[in-house]
Amino acid sequence: MGPVGGLGLAVVAAAVAVGSCGRKEAPGGSSGVASSASAAASVSAAAPVAATAKRPPAPPGDAERGKKLAQEHECHRCHDGAGLTAAPREKHCFHCHQQIVTGEFPAPKHALAKWRPNVAPVQDVPTLEGAGRFDRSWLFAFLQEPHDLRPALAPTMPRLAIDAAEAADLTSWLTRDATSVEAVSLEGASLERGRELLEQRACGICHELGGAPLPQRPGFTGSETQRKAATLAPDLRLTRERWEAAPLVAWIQDPKRLKPDTLMPSMGLKRDEARDVAAYLLRAPLAPAAPRPVPPRLPLLERRVTFAEVDTAVFTKICRHCHGNEDAELGDGGPGNTGGFGFSPRKLDLASYAGIAAGLLDTKGERASVFAKLDDGTPRLVAVLLARQKEEAGRPDPRARGMPLGLPSLTPEQIQLVETWVSQGRPR
Repeated sequence: MGPVGGLGLAVVAAAVAVGSCGRKEAPGGSSGVASSASAAASVSAAAPVAATAKRPPAPPGDAERGKKLAQEHECHRCHDGAGLTAAPREKHCFHCHQQIVTGEFPAPKHALAKWRPNVAPVQDVPTLEGAGRFDRSWLFAFLQEPHDLRPALAPTMPRLAIDAAEAADLTSWLTRDATSVEAVSLEGASLERGRELLEQRACGICHELGGAPLPQRPGFTGSETQRKAATLAPDLRLTRERWEAAPLVAWIQDPKRLKPDTLMPSMGLKRDEARDVAAYLLRAPLAPAAPRPVPPRLPLLERRVTFAEVDTAVFTKICRHCHGNEDAELGDGGPGNTGGFGFSPRKLDLASYAGIAAGLLDTKGERASVFAKLDDGTPRLVAVLLARQKEEAGRPDPRARGMPLGLPSLTPEQIQLVETWVSQGRPR
């Protein structure tokens, strides 16, 4: 699918209010949190352990079935690596965006200049290499209930249609080549020294640490490599959910040993220093995470709203690449039309007034209106937009998968525009 003036294909893991070093609000933010200096001062070797409660172990899975599932759910449309063949450019969610930014995409210069600002924030996503470094129980849970990991990355991992057995198979496949690491004990490690090392090595250039913020020291060089590294950097608050001590110490000492294509540099730490940093990230007390509020639902506008206005502000800008016209998009109308990411074709074309009016295929394969009202009176088209806001707040709506899939929710004003247009009878 071509980059028709919008944000491009909606997806993944990725977890962008982007810009070269832009940040989304960190999980937990910094509200009510002491300064980094006082945060460091409050931690000592005798500080109480504040690690996340252990999850039940992930059930065993079949790695071969996991690979087949990865192909069926088209993980290669977003992620490179792990032995999957990359999707062709017209079906890849990010490669075409990268080529637009670099000027390699086969299109006129004026078109590239028009598209570049729209797609630049949506060109990065982690590879699947080295996933064996993570705690299997966390990965198993994350595949079923994904959440935002990276404050500077706009896409997030979408909610896929997988069950626990499939998540176990995918976990087994992703962790099949886990690098063996030396066992380690954090007994006697200095949390205070770990905090000092995080600040000395200026980890705050790329990372956030929700609950005990790191100083955002100057040092961003503006290089493409550092821009991408900062965009993909996770919130270190989540370390205790994702890592066991031994692989974390190995990672801190030599990241490329566990993930050869990582942009994380080696900080030149000795093993005891890596233990101190790991102990701080896994055990330091953190301020409670502030819940993310669901944005207010704005009242209907009193003025007339036309399809042309909604199309320009929402459908063309955000929705069309997943719900496009297959005849105009090389036969692929996107996962929301012709199917993809493990979803059946729903035949919902948001590229024209007639396409939207035609509705979608329901689970029985019959045509249904996207304007049909749910039990609470909300039109389904509006409900899925509101559901995305709830997903971002950690409260998924069981009635609907939020849209846009894997991308930031629409603003309250954009949803207000759509809802007003629907309520007015959808004038052209």
